[in-house]
Amino acid sequence: MSRPPFAHSAESGRPWEPLFTPFGAGPDECGRDNCPRCEAMDPQHGHLNKVAYWTARFAADMFPPGPNRDAAHPWGYLAGLWHDLGKFAPRWQEYLASKADPHVAEVTGKTDHSTAGARHAAATHLLGHLLAYPIAGHHSGLLDAESNHACQRARLTKADLPDYSCAPEEILEFPFPDAPPFLKSGDDFTLGFFTRLLFSGLVDADFLATESFMNSRQTSARNSVPDQALEKIADLVRAHIDSLGVPNLEDTVNLQRKAVVDDCIQASVEMPGLFTLTVPTGGGKTLSSLLFALLHAIANGQTRVIFVVPFTSIIEQNAEVIREIVAPLQTHTFTPLIEHHSALSPDKETEQSRLATENWDAPIIITTAVQFYESLFAARTSRNRKLHHIANSVVVLDEAQALPVDFLSPCLRVLRELTDHYHTTTVLCTATQPAIHHHPDDFPIGLKNCREIIRDPAALFAALKRVDLHFLGSLADTELAQRLLKQPQALCIVNRRKHARELFRQLGNAEENYHLSALMCPEHRSEILAQVRERLRKGLPVRLISTQLIEAGVDVDFPVVYRSLAGLDSIAQAAGRCNRNGKLPTRGETYIFAPEDQKGEAYFRETAQVASGLIDLNPDLLGQEAIHAYFDLYYYQQKSRWDSKDIVSTESFRRNNDRDFPFCFQFASVAEKFRLIDDWQVPVLIPYDEKARKLIEQLRNPAIPPHRDLLRGLQRYAVQISPKVRDENIRSFEVLRDGQFHVLISKEINYSSDFGISFLESDTASNSLIC
Repeated sequence: MSRPPFAHSAESGRPWEPLFTPFGAGPDECGRDNCPRCEAMDPQHGHLNKVAYWTARFAADMFPPGPNRDAAHPWGYLAGLWHDLGKFAPRWQEYLASKADPHVAEVTGKTDHSTAGARHAAATHLLGHLLAYPIAGHHSGLLDAESNHACQRARLTKADLPDYSCAPEEILEFPFPDAPPFLKSGDDFTLGFFTRLLFSGLVDADFLATESFMNSRQTSARNSVPDQALEKIADLVRAHIDSLGVPNLEDTVNLQRKAVVDDCIQASVEMPGLFTLTVPTGGGKTLSSLLFALLHAIANGQTRVIFVVPFTSIIEQNAEVIREIVAPLQTHTFTPLIEHHSALSPDKETEQSRLATENWDAPIIITTAVQFYESLFAARTSRNRKLHHIANSVVVLDEAQALPVDFLSPCLRVLRELTDHYHTTTVLCTATQPAIHHHPDDFPIGLKNCREIIRDPAALFAALKRVDLHFLGSLADTELAQRLLKQPQALCIVNRRKHARELFRQLGNAEENYHLSALMCPEHRSEILAQVRERLRKGLPVRLISTQLIEAGVDVDFPVVYRSLAGLDSIAQAAGRCNRNGKLPTRGETYIFAPEDQKGEAYFRETAQVASGLIDLNPDLLGQEAIHAYFDLYYYQQKSRWDSKDIVSTESFRRNNDRDFPFCFQFASVAEKFRLIDDWQVPVLIPYDEKARKLIEQLRNPAIPPHRDLLRGLQRYAVQISPKVRDENIRSFEVLRDGQFHVLISKEINYSSDFGISFLESDTASNSLIC
């Protein structure tokens, strides 16, 4: 990448050039053990130079060419230049002179070195308080402005701050830059969000500089993105779509999928902003939205494509499809695709885990909605590090309407910030539009000016109608099991894991009966789906019991589907697994039933209640009239809950009439409150097969750090369980890396081929064990 142009200070007219000898494109070009130029200067100056250079570059790269980009560059530069001012204190200089590692002192608690830069920034200019938050938190995380614990106000008024006045004069007196123009008219949330993204760039720059010093192996293994990577990926995607051939006139489904692709190509040349892609399930959204995103990013100079999906299970399938397409570009130095979710993100941060965290340095990212949205409001360094790479990208939100009511306002507000100010395009992919569009009266927090990619959504939906929907009323498990046994090929989707297990047991232990659960590791789930698809293809009997994890992004095609009552969006997804490819001589049959067990999770309990009230009023539950009525009840009439955690309220982001402390941003509290999933879970690792055992053996080896490639590999063998279940069965786990990782000791005892991980004897006592 070319180096971004330096902006000029409005006060002095001087160029924003590095204070010390430039060293090329970045930290890795500075040498593994410091390049000759850096060896000639104070090591601290070398580190400051690296971090200032990269933070400035990251800040500028969040914007297109223009005044915001020019103004953001010096802001990033100053954040990097001042972030370690405290290391000029005499005690720190003594520590550096001892030849101890200067990069890990903050871990061992030697001397506070981040408060000095924060105080200096705040004292230099009123807006310096915006810089002070990232500088103060670049190791510990963003702080609350005020609290009963560690907070920004206390840091800035700290009495025993070490004297850093011996820092070079040209560093201390560097002039403060003008603010990016969009900030001058922005509200408090806009100021806070810019501060958070600046923090992200500083953290990433500091990690990269530290990594080049401490961990040359990891630095050399970082992704080296070639020139025109997006163009090369787009060519491969086009070639893959072309290889599917031209559908004949009788092949309605594939004809419509081709029409979707054509519409995406045509719309891709438009300017960045908000788009909707309204396509029924089975209409080919994954490949068509990918091609739109790639061509749109190329046309508008954006840097990457980020897929955001509702569930981890969808990552597995989408990543597999895309990875096969981009495989020709994969080398030992370049990975075109990264899948990133929270399955292996240790809550306890160490220096090694900090260096191993993802900064999304790839052209295509696939992540979950939980990872995406929680990161945008997080305070921890490892969760925030990647955020600056979301700016200037194309974000594709699969099943965009699948947001909890209590977080609607903050999620939609942050999407508006990205599209309004950071050259980011957001594509809302869903089969149930409109859901989060702006309505002046019903939904004022909704997204405005969304451009629909599909030229005629109504015609598309009519052409792709392949399923008849039936409501059966209340259905006991025994009757449901009998209905399923009468069908040679059937899928049944329920809301709870326990319900799925009980239904599977009632079907009996026959080779054509399968069960799919999130308690199975991803590798295991992939194997089951491969067997199910093969039986479907050959016309063999096959019945699958699953929770909702199969509903979006999993390509299966059953003639009959049963769905436990849920929201209309979930029902639409279930219907999308029925006659998916339109191969049946008649329409497929999807049956909705009220389950015997109605103790569903809160989300499904609420959505099911809303959907049940519409069944008698709307003959076509998947029609636009029913969909609008559903969201009117579920979203629009619950205004009091749109920001029930006060994430974007004036209490979380506000300005004070106090020149000594003008910005009161409660970053840490917001991060704690913004949890899309209240039922917090932790990952455990399953020694499922030989590859898993080899990866776990590397994890046991203290000489091998838990680097990114190792963690990515282990994601295929991770299962999420509650901390309580893990701790109650702690003797069943081997604890590694000071409690960061837990490995199931015996898969023969606690892992079943039918149910996945289990500590119930009934689940693992039969011949269903994995051998």
